[in-house]
Amino acid sequence: MVSLYYTAIISDLHLTDPEPPRHKDVSKHPMWKKFKTREFFIDDALISFLDNIEKKANGGKVELILNGDIFDFDSVMSLPLQPIYNISWLETRRGLFPKEEKSIFKAQVILEEHAGFFRALAEFIKRGNRLVIIPGNHDVEFHFPKVQKLFIDFLKLDDEDKLNVRFVSWFYISEKDTLIEHGNQQDPYCMCEDPVNPFLLDYNELSIRLPFGNVACRYMMNGLGLFNPHVEKNYIMNLSGYIKFFFKYLIQAQPLIIWTWLWSSVATLWHVTADRFAEPFKLSTSIEKKLGEVAEQSNTTPGVVRELKELFITPATQKPLLIAKELWLDRLFLILFAFVAVYFVVSTLKSYFGISLFWIFVPLLLMVPFFLFYARSVTSLVSQYKEPDEQLLAKQSAVTGVRRIVYGHTHIARHEYYGAVEHLNSGSWSPAFTDVECTEAYEKNTYVWIAPMEEDPTVRKAELLQFSSKKPESSNQPHQIA
Repeated sequence: MVSLYYTAIISDLHLTDPEPPRHKDVSKHPMWKKFKTREFFIDDALISFLDNIEKKANGGKVELILNGDIFDFDSVMSLPLQPIYNISWLETRRGLFPKEEKSIFKAQVILEEHAGFFRALAEFIKRGNRLVIIPGNHDVEFHFPKVQKLFIDFLKLDDEDKLNVRFVSWFYISEKDTLIEHGNQQDPYCMCEDPVNPFLLDYNELSIRLPFGNVACRYMMNGLGLFNPHVEKNYIMNLSGYIKFFFKYLIQAQPLIIWTWLWSSVATLWHVTADRFAEPFKLSTSIEKKLGEVAEQSNTTPGVVRELKELFITPATQKPLLIAKELWLDRLFLILFAFVAVYFVVSTLKSYFGISLFWIFVPLLLMVPFFLFYARSVTSLVSQYKEPDEQLLAKQSAVTGVRRIVYGHTHIARHEYYGAVEHLNSGSWSPAFTDVECTEAYEKNTYVWIAPMEEDPTVRKAELLQFSSKKPESSNQPHQIA
């Protein structure tokens, strides 16, 4: 009889450090990044989860897939006390850049802050279970070999147990029946342009080309402490929503938020533009050998790797206007252009007719309705890429030969069929709250469970479940998501 693994898939844990108190007086601004405090760390729930899935396997071996955004490198704000490398002013305000030695430091911080969970994970592996790590967009720095080595060394496994830990490039095929990937490769704002070789050579230092969305998170969201980056509703609002939010929360905690937004947006645009001209790192091995390694890690062939790469969406960094619109810089440039143009016309008329420069405000006021019409017509496309694409799922199914595809990334748990393809999303475990006070929790702690069927152990069935670590009336039992 074929022995199949039980597979548990979780994603979007967003493990990071607690917010260092160096930028804001927490006593004066208690809501500043409240979601990023130890109060909302999920280590205990994760430890209970590991115990629970082993019990569900009833003696069978479990394959645990950490499907992207497990570490949130972008949110780490801790700095080394005695750095061996230069740290810029911008890094002190927005976190360390994705260079190998700095990524090692951030990984070490996360491992130490969540040491209890990783000790439990090590014991889980020592009992014969398997661990597969798929990098997402927030932990693209897992591609650094030294970061992977640090992670494995931290678990303190013997040589035999280390064989049960696997890092893959961006996807994994489990038991020939399920394709698993984080999903950011189908999101133009968050895709890693080349997960086979994501590295750049930056002044003889190895760095990683970050997706646009992650650069924006670092430069903007890390400086906007009252907006929770884990829930889109918390930071994407209409104009009236922003105004209400400003007078309710920001006027005391961050009254100069317009300035913060402006320089952060410009820094984001500058960073992604500079990366477009950066020199890619040349691999020491041939591309054929590298594709072979990727294929072996992911349980497939180099041909499948190539075909899946062809299905990547075009990155937003190739569309500067799209980036400008998402950062609201198009509206800023429009206002500046209108002001300069009107000033030029009025100042010219002043030289001939001696009119007052206050006439500048007349045409500017007349332009307000047109500007508001344009501003309302510009909509963010972020939500558009959160919906599954039936044609894409069909192509991925045809390329890999599977009929089940599991994503993460969107933080939206789902289980549905698109034609003949079964699609699941493992949801999120992140500190997702829809309010600043962190009292309204977004649905989380969901996971995908794939197990051999009792009537036919050679076939596996997938379920979307939600794990609860609370113990009110019954033990930590999951319940199925409809």
